[in-house]
Amino acid sequence: MSIPFSLLDLSPVPEGAETADAIRNTLDLARHAEDWGYRRFWLAEHHNMPGIASAATAVLIGLVAQATRTMHVGAGGIMLPNHAPLTVAEAFGTLATAFPGRIDLGLGRAPGGDGAVIRALRRDPMADSFPQDVVELLDYLGPERPGAAVRALPGEGTNVPVWILGSSLFGAQLAAHLGLPYAFASHFAPGDMERAVAVYRERFRPGPWNDRPQVMIAINVFAADDAEQARYLRTSMQLAFARLRTGMPGKLPRPVADLDAEIGPQMRRMVDEALRISAVGDRGQVKDQLQALIAQHRPDEVILTGQIHDHQARLHSFEIAADVMRSL
Repeated sequence: MSIPFSLLDLSPVPEGAETADAIRNTLDLARHAEDWGYRRFWLAEHHNMPGIASAATAVLIGLVAQATRTMHVGAGGIMLPNHAPLTVAEAFGTLATAFPGRIDLGLGRAPGGDGAVIRALRRDPMADSFPQDVVELLDYLGPERPGAAVRALPGEGTNVPVWILGSSLFGAQLAAHLGLPYAFASHFAPGDMERAVAVYRERFRPGPWNDRPQVMIAINVFAADDAEQARYLRTSMQLAFARLRTGMPGKLPRPVADLDAEIGPQMRRMVDEALRISAVGDRGQVKDQLQALIAQHRPDEVILTGQIHDHQARLHSFEIAADVMRSL
């Protein structure tokens, strides 16, 4: 039996396109992903980013769920420090009521933006109540509480599956303590992955949500009919990552023939280290690389991602990746 595979989409806005194009492309990708066998289709909350159209994550999740039939749709993730737990419970309770059994809720601890975004969201930058907020949210989504002073309606009794997302030991420890599934952000922050996954598995406490540890890792995929084309397509994400790291976020760049000429060898090394959990190449190369990553890290599920400027090339990449994953 092949390992379950899912898809993380940031709803990228390519250079030369508009946000409306990005949303249409996300819906088109989701329909194809369902046909190709992806288990989940997750969207992520980012703010004040010209190249990402998923800021209102719950709204876009609703559009994707409406455009598909059976695939799980969810957040990878909602940045909980930006929201009151009750608000998140009501939003995802509404989605789960409209699309029963299909909605996932991944929770992150990062703000999803800079200091200006935190102030615009009216959040306290010094507050760190993530563990308490997760527990409060689980209570809202759990069994009915007729006598509670505050109830999530809709939300109560939906038991929306909650995942903890992370790139450090903190999220791994929290997910283990609460008995929740854990997704590691290895697609852009792989440094602590092995330690975090090991800590999560060692310390996992079974509970009402999960009786065993469940680990998902994220892998970038850039697949094409030939390896040179795949490497060329990948330069869009490498260039976007470099610009983000230097405080110049923008729309998803067009691919370039000479990446070092654009960002320099030192930045190139930093970007490639951050994005090293990737499979790049033709069908055979992508299969070998995915197989090696899965054998090394032993995830229960993988979530594939990859920002590619041309929508048709992005579709083809994820189609190749799905075909490969089914064959593993």
